[in-house]
Amino acid sequence: MDKQKIEEYRTRNPFTKLSDLIAQAIYDEIISLNLRPSSKLNINQIASDFGVSRTPVAEAMSKLMDMGFVVTHPGINGYYVAEINVLDLLDLFSARAALECEAAALCAENADPEAINKLEELAFAFQQAIPSGDGKALKETDLPFHQLLIESCQNKYIIKSYNALLPNIRMYQSSWTKFIDPSKENPWARKVLNQHAAIVSAIKMHIPSLARQMMREHIRESANFVAYSETTDDPFLLLKRSR
Repeated sequence: MDKQKIEEYRTRNPFTKLSDLIAQAIYDEIISLNLRPSSKLNINQIASDFGVSRTPVAEAMSKLMDMGFVVTHPGINGYYVAEINVLDLLDLFSARAALECEAAALCAENADPEAINKLEELAFAFQQAIPSGDGKALKETDLPFHQLLIESCQNKYIIKSYNALLPNIRMYQSSWTKFIDPSKENPWARKVLNQHAAIVSAIKMHIPSLARQMMREHIRESANFVAYSETTDDPFLLLKRSR
């Protein structure tokens, strides 16, 4: 790991428990794909980089295993970054649908005008990002839209449940923006293009059933959009092959 980054972590978090600090640093490297899926984590090297013993690093690994980002393999020593694949992604989209469809309906009942205006701005920016093929612009407009919608639903249990998924959502988003093709060759791009705007329209009209329906369609089409591959391969295999 980059020693300058490590010093930045220490400076920003002087009172954080050492194992938590190490776990956060490794987590950030994983979701940004600086540590690739299925790659082995060198405990001795990480301990050396942080200038610590192996004990807090092992504690950090246990925490990351509980979160699902690090795994061990039977009969093989060491810790590995968890695999990512299209089937797991589709499970994640199913979980998101369960939360976000209801959140959209609640927003149609509860969202304040300021939140709706911000959702509208993000929806417009998303429409510009899709045709551009700019992965960075997609990340900056897609997830903030969904997070704001969740926060605006005013249901603390939905918000808490969604926040538990956020690390996984961020990891997959970092992954798919590296291979996704939002051009006209992707047959799902046109369907996804205007769906954020359609959700906002339903919310502005205060029609919960329509907002729920629009979000359900968006989650379904987004899964198709992200998982699309011109070959029979799982597109996430591209990341593993590029290591």
